[in-house]
Amino acid sequence: MGYNGRQSDGPGEASVKKKRSLRKKLLWAGVAAAALFGALAGVAWHLSKRFEPFVRDQLVEYLRARFDGDVELGSLDVSMPIRDPLAALLRKGKGARVRVKAGHILLRHRGRTDIPPLLVIRQLDFQMDLSTLLEKPARVQHVKLEGFELTIPPKGERPDFGGAPAAGRPPAAASEPTVIIDAVDLDGMKLAILPRDRAKAPLEFEMATLRLESAGPGVPMRYETVMTNARPPGLIQCKGTFGPYVSGEPGESPLTGSYVFTDADLGVFQAIAGKLSSKGEFKGKLNEIIVDGETHTPDFQLKAVKNPVPLRTKFHAIVDGTNGNTMLQPVEATLGASRMTCRGAVARNKDETKKTIDFRVVVNRGRVEDFLRLAVKGPKPPLEGGTKMNFRMRVPPGPGKVASRLVLDGTFSLDAATFTSDTVQEKIDDLSRRAQGRPAAEEIQRVPSDFAGAFRMKGGQLDLSRLVFAIPGADVALRGGYHIESEELDFRGVVKTKARLSQMAKSRWKRIVLKPVDPFFAKGGAGAVFRIAITGTRSEPHFGLDKSKPEEQKATNAARRSNTR
Repeated sequence: MGYNGRQSDGPGEASVKKKRSLRKKLLWAGVAAAALFGALAGVAWHLSKRFEPFVRDQLVEYLRARFDGDVELGSLDVSMPIRDPLAALLRKGKGARVRVKAGHILLRHRGRTDIPPLLVIRQLDFQMDLSTLLEKPARVQHVKLEGFELTIPPKGERPDFGGAPAAGRPPAAASEPTVIIDAVDLDGMKLAILPRDRAKAPLEFEMATLRLESAGPGVPMRYETVMTNARPPGLIQCKGTFGPYVSGEPGESPLTGSYVFTDADLGVFQAIAGKLSSKGEFKGKLNEIIVDGETHTPDFQLKAVKNPVPLRTKFHAIVDGTNGNTMLQPVEATLGASRMTCRGAVARNKDETKKTIDFRVVVNRGRVEDFLRLAVKGPKPPLEGGTKMNFRMRVPPGPGKVASRLVLDGTFSLDAATFTSDTVQEKIDDLSRRAQGRPAAEEIQRVPSDFAGAFRMKGGQLDLSRLVFAIPGADVALRGGYHIESEELDFRGVVKTKARLSQMAKSRWKRIVLKPVDPFFAKGGAGAVFRIAITGTRSEPHFGLDKSKPEEQKATNAARRSNTR
């Protein structure tokens, strides 16, 4: 077999050549891809920078027109995904997205620097289709806001949004929207309402989450939020509709929704404590929200007493969301087993720096032990029985604690009441036995007492200008006072009994001795008339004859009336 000096290509060499050819193709494909990638990146960067001034102008104009204020924009970055320039070329702009990031946005009320900015946004982030950028209105599918802070000044210090625009300033944009936003997410939003008194801290609300969804131009936005209430602190879950926003006067912006308020700590207030929960619905506008709801506080109590009593309410209220003024018309409340109706307001009157609490309370079916358990120290209330009350409760603005400014003024009645203290009730039973002329009748026990009178409480002092006290065999008319903190009693008045003086004595010889003086104590058809005094403390009262002179008692009554005015 001859040898010609050349070998034919074997299977191994052919495979190597194929691999080399493939590598060259991949290399050229990579170069082409890199060139295309670079071209697309360049086009994306070019388009982004080309549209950036336009987007800046449109964003500033939108915020200015939307909130009728002067806008400061710290930073702006417009970018486009690298693949989207090709889509823009092939689809005439459709499908190409522009992403906008703006930072340190600040909006002031028409340039005013004497009050905090209306709006502060740390960062704004949104995407939109390039094809809609030049449309009217432009459409943005989703906006995310971080560090969103809205500050509302007191109503009396807000700019005159309804007035003419400042010189050289164009009027606010027309009502036709320039931008439609489908959805907005705000996490960690803060809302602050400034008080009229600049020395006081603002009322602040923090919203852990807030989502707004648009249903179209001129249509209210749907919202859902979880927020922390300022006072009393607690968690509010709320959803409903808001808007359209009225830039000329934000307080006229419509608002509807439902809410659930849980774990509200009433202990932040000076005089009361307890954990409140509430739910309800509301509608209206920011400066006049009509709320129908109910509350439950299983451990409602006064801090000075610390005796919890369950409290439920069902209310119809009108709330000014811009300043917190609240009209209650009415509140149907149940304290323990006692039902009552309250009407009134928590509002700031003219020339006042603080709100005044002013209610009219009517109790038609009540139990006196519910109110005494709430207001009187000790493990059990001093009285039990049915009661009716009609009084005004007022807390005027001023220095000092709420308890020191609380004023109660009204009338009350107690039906078939008994004292829970065995010592006190035994004295009442003994008085009834003697007044009936049966001093040894031990079967007369747990004598019911009927009360009626007018009262006034101010500065921790309860005064009764007239107190009529009736038990079987005796009628008592008293006036005097009770100091809530010290629990000291000082009541004086007249007792009229059915029996004569001699009939009240237990021993026979005392009856004989006293019989000649019966006519001196019998007056006006009564068997006997005495001037009595009740002194001591709530737990240890002292009953006896009033030995003070009439002129001394008149001076005491005059001083008491002067102190409670």
